[in-house]
Amino acid sequence: MSYQDDIKALSQLREAMQGKWANISPENAARMRAQNRFKTGLDIAKYTAKIMREDMAAYDADTAQYTQSLGCWHGFIGQQKLISIKKHFGTTKRRYLYLSGWMVAALRSEFGPLPDQSMHEKTAVPDLIGELYTFLRQADAWELNHLFRALEEAKQAGDSAKAAELVKQIDNHETHVVPIIADIDAGFGNAEATYLLAKKMIEAGACCIQIENQVSDEKQCGHQDGKVTVPHEDFLAKINAVRYAFLELGVDDGVIVARTDSLGAGLTQKIAVTKEPGDLGDQYNSFLDGDEITSASDIDNGDVVIKQNGKLVKVKRLASGLYQFKPGTGEDRVVLDCITSLQNGADLIWIETEKPHIGQIAGMVNRIRQVVPDAKLVYNNSPSFNWTLNFRQQVFDAWEKEGKDVSAYDRAKLMSPEYDATELAQLADEWTRNFQRDSSREAGIFHHLITLPTYHTAALSTDNLAKGYFGDEGMLAYVEGVQRREIRQGIATVKHQDMAGSNIGDDHKEFFHGEAALKAGGKDNTMNQFG
Repeated sequence: MSYQDDIKALSQLREAMQGKWANISPENAARMRAQNRFKTGLDIAKYTAKIMREDMAAYDADTAQYTQSLGCWHGFIGQQKLISIKKHFGTTKRRYLYLSGWMVAALRSEFGPLPDQSMHEKTAVPDLIGELYTFLRQADAWELNHLFRALEEAKQAGDSAKAAELVKQIDNHETHVVPIIADIDAGFGNAEATYLLAKKMIEAGACCIQIENQVSDEKQCGHQDGKVTVPHEDFLAKINAVRYAFLELGVDDGVIVARTDSLGAGLTQKIAVTKEPGDLGDQYNSFLDGDEITSASDIDNGDVVIKQNGKLVKVKRLASGLYQFKPGTGEDRVVLDCITSLQNGADLIWIETEKPHIGQIAGMVNRIRQVVPDAKLVYNNSPSFNWTLNFRQQVFDAWEKEGKDVSAYDRAKLMSPEYDATELAQLADEWTRNFQRDSSREAGIFHHLITLPTYHTAALSTDNLAKGYFGDEGMLAYVEGVQRREIRQGIATVKHQDMAGSNIGDDHKEFFHGEAALKAGGKDNTMNQFG
């Protein structure tokens, strides 16, 4: 419903109250409705799921239409990211938010900073989803409030053309609310626990849930050692649990991202159940490392024996009770994981790799696409990679393969600043700049995300300010390094009172109190110094 239509409907409603609502302005009520487009988290989940599905179809038609996100650990960080995107690009299209379980563990747990091992409170995840959307909805209210104030000024000035243009902008306002890809880790327990948590996440607004195939109580960060995977039947049960949660809540087009950690995981907790040769359990067990036995005398107390490729094999088991996979089987296990997940309810796949190498990623995705032609990847452009060193070494290796003289470079020391101005470093930076577009074209990557960039930006900016402010620069460190840059770059937070909702509150005071309103935004408000 348009702003003007809403005014008419509210005017009729007020008239029906026969004077009891004489103090209620239909214009003000319509304005408040416009500034509160989404009433519940489920409204958001349904709205953003549709966006994500449309984006997936657009990518299938044109790989240049890939999507991106940055991980955000606080509602304010997510809000400022979207405000910045709208300011610089005019639209939020194909830009999402990512909610990282790593950052929830490190920054949002009541236990304090924790490693990425699913030890944080599971409720912290839906709480952050709700917080992010609270701040994004406030950004809508904040932006629209400025438009409504401008509309009032245009009306008072008798500028009908300007007023009409502002009403058009209000009616066509693009929300800051975008899809969130939310990390449920390994599901925080059994399939029932996964289902219950998924419901909380969806009710908070999540249209997309990412789940990984590690053992829930042994979960490790994807870029650390010691990862333990589960048989496919266990993982598929959790995918089913998430899908049922979406369907129960009426988000029929909710999106599930199935993440595999098999490339770096050498262990499993269970031997899969198998009923006949070649079934899914048998395929999983075929990767288990072990020694062929020929008689019962080869079996010691506590040994586990399985039939593998028609032979009896004593499976290698560690002191922890975990079973070991054969070395060099990671890529084959990844391909099987992804195909199985996509054939059983997942919409997108996530392959956690040890380096950002397009050839490696494409090699796996192309094998998956032989079975599932429209397979699409969500890829972690991880801060755990040393991007500078990786891409300089990739250029070095490419040049060496071409027969180009690389004697001026020490491959192991390419991170050194002494190489920054070299041809190799400049080409590596160009490869880095083009990584997302090239890998989306060549390796099936639909969505690029950086899991925890704002963890690093918060630390870096705080370090720079602390160094100057507590040092010789004193107040100049803040003025030159922060405020002056905010003013000149048009950062909305320079008027921090307005950003926090002071002007919205003033307008509400006027709605509620009329001429008796005691407003904060008068001539003595120091925010007026910023124009």
